[in-house]
Amino acid sequence: MATPTALKRQKERERQERQRDKEEKRKQRRLEKSLNQPLADGEDPDIAGIVPGPQPVEET
Repeated sequence: MATPTALKRQKERERQERQRDKEEKRKQRRLEKSLNQPLADGEDPDIAGIVPGPQPVEET
C-alpha cells in the first residue's frame, strides 16, 4: 500500500494534468471562435457579394 504522502502527490499530479487539459481546451475554443468571426469591415464572408432584390435573368 502506498504511503499517504505518495497518494497526495499522485492526486496532485492528476489534478494538475486535468487543469492543463482544461486550459488547452479553452485555448482551442478561443482560437476556433476567433476564426469564425466576421471580417473586420463587418461583412459576413458567407454573403459577401450578394446583391439583394431581384436577380437578372440569365439567358441560355
